[in-house]
Amino acid sequence: MDYIFEQSWNNTVERISTHYGEKLDYAAILFLIGVQELGKGYQNFKKDEKLELMHIAICTLLEPYGYYVFEGRDDDGWPHYRRVEDLPPLGAEDQELLIRKAIVHFFKD
Repeated sequence: MDYIFEQSWNNTVERISTHYGEKLDYAAILFLIGVQELGKGYQNFKKDEKLELMHIAICTLLEPYGYYVFEGRDDDGWPHYRRVEDLPPLGAEDQELLIRKAIVHFFKD
């Protein structure tokens, strides 16, 4: 276990959670990043829209690593990305670790 990273992750989660008044989990943070990237503020989203927001968050987080490129927005203002490189084969834990590292990086910038 990378103690320094885990400390950075916990600090990031605490900082974000303090802003919202409750401890947020990994999925909630992805959702919030998606909402932010959509740029329309919080509203009531349908289940499929919530999943799309989480996908937008993942694309946004992995863009600096060269896996996705932003292509633009559709007529409704939803961002679209194109995958430019396949992710290496990763187990569930390694996938989550990659995204958690990208979240820490995202909130440092």
